[in-house]
Amino acid sequence: MTPLTQRQKELITKNVLAACKDIEKLNKTGYDFLYLAQGFIAHYNLGGFKAYYSDGSLQDDIERNARANQWNNFRAGERDAEYYHSKRDCYNMILGGLVANEYSARYA
Repeated sequence: MTPLTQRQKELITKNVLAACKDIEKLNKTGYDFLYLAQGFIAHYNLGGFKAYYSDGSLQDDIERNARANQWNNFRAGERDAEYYHSKRDCYNMILGGLVANEYSARYA
């Protein structure tokens, strides 16, 4: 499996952060990343995923599932470890963006 590039991580992060504010902004790339993460289900397709999270709970589920999306069971040098570690890095970039957004909103 091919690890995510830095550019892919940045694009996914940007899209998912936008979707946390407005689920209609979620695109296929962000959806594909999320539904393949632990704690999320596909909800049949992108439209179903958007409908499910139309209540604004996407951020809550991202935060709730953070621990399960660290892929700590993969060690450097093991098969597919780089791929899962790139997914971990991307998930953590999203979490960092959520924290930064909350801080900005609170102290702006």
